[in-house]
Amino acid sequence: MRFGGVRHRAAGVAVAALVAACCAVPAAHAAPARVGEMHLAGMATGAVIPNSWIVTLRSGDPDPVAAEHARWGVHVAQVLHSALRGYTGRMNAALAQRVAADPRVRTVEQDRVVRATSDWPSPGVSAPSAQSIPTGVARVGAPASSTKAGDGHGTVDADIAVLDTGIDAAHPDLNVAGGTDCVPGTTSWDDERGHGTNIAGIAAAKDNDFGVVGVAPGARVWAVRVLDAAGDGSLATLTCGIDWVTAHAAIIDVANMSLIGIDPGDGNCLDGGLHQAICTSVAAGVTYTVAAGNDAADASSYSPASYPEVITVGAIADYDGRGGGLADTPSGCDGGGDDEFATFSNYGSVVDILAPGVCIRSTWLNGGYATLTGTSQAAAHVAGAAALYRSQHPGAGPAAVREALREAASSNYDLSTDPDDVPIRLLDVADF
Repeated sequence: MRFGGVRHRAAGVAVAALVAACCAVPAAHAAPARVGEMHLAGMATGAVIPNSWIVTLRSGDPDPVAAEHARWGVHVAQVLHSALRGYTGRMNAALAQRVAADPRVRTVEQDRVVRATSDWPSPGVSAPSAQSIPTGVARVGAPASSTKAGDGHGTVDADIAVLDTGIDAAHPDLNVAGGTDCVPGTTSWDDERGHGTNIAGIAAAKDNDFGVVGVAPGARVWAVRVLDAAGDGSLATLTCGIDWVTAHAAIIDVANMSLIGIDPGDGNCLDGGLHQAICTSVAAGVTYTVAAGNDAADASSYSPASYPEVITVGAIADYDGRGGGLADTPSGCDGGGDDEFATFSNYGSVVDILAPGVCIRSTWLNGGYATLTGTSQAAAHVAGAAALYRSQHPGAGPAAVREALREAASSNYDLSTDPDDVPIRLLDVADF
């Protein structure tokens, strides 16, 4: 249900769920459910969260409006100043109608459940060992780039925000700079699920003598926690995260959202919701990398993958870190043959680039390492690539970064396995 002058849609289709386009939590490290104040346990992905709303204003300072609405009885959760002007909060439907009638208010939209998926298995968690170059990092040419990922000395001066389950703040293989927590009922951005930590390592694990190395080794990673310990969150928590990134656009170069939804909405930058928030953040100079999704479908039916302002990433399978399709498929790696378009990856004209996304080893909770699969992992490679490019071209805006990545990409995989007639090129940072 949405009140306001922008879009009037039935409650069942107003906003679809966002889900992390990724992976399973290894059973031995599964986190206990914690649903905070929204009581999301047992609710279906995409379900309307009773009495939870996102309010956007036509203009002006949202603080006095939120304060006034609080006196009406709204329980304001988060005031939004940067990506959107408004607030998230809890109120019943009658009060939401009163808020919508306020001439200062543009839209009032019901919140919905978002969560991490668990479609793709992991072989388990391992302890640190001598540093290795993950196959995905090798496949995209990072060892040949200016940072020479894997030589034990590379470092990249850039900042990546990971909008996810948080990041293991004490992981010795990550340069964690800080973060924020947008999940009600919690007070820390430390990762309790593992997904965000895995993404951070693919993009930016340090180049040292243990563990793994990322595409942009040692880049500063910022934990923007929008999903809780059970992998649950909402549109409100995601919008809060985008708002934080936008407020820190002078620091953040790249923001990764390994999240996907099934309703692109009306597809413009004035929708009063997710698309508008992302458009504002991109206009502030932040490059967004987004997973295409794991449904083997056209990504144009998904959000935010369908938004032209982001870099949308699909996945290939690669098992030996090189082209040629010569490697056997390892046991437990279910995503297609070596050097093939991943069988689960979404595709189509809105997908900007491909990267490895099958059986990718990266950082995990408690200083460990785990191997996971999904377009989430593919997007993380591109987040690292974007950070590497920005470190060399600090004045490059998001459109320039996307064009540079697409121009440098190669066709060095089995193009015949692409499921449609829209050729998508493979990430290659060897010349960065």
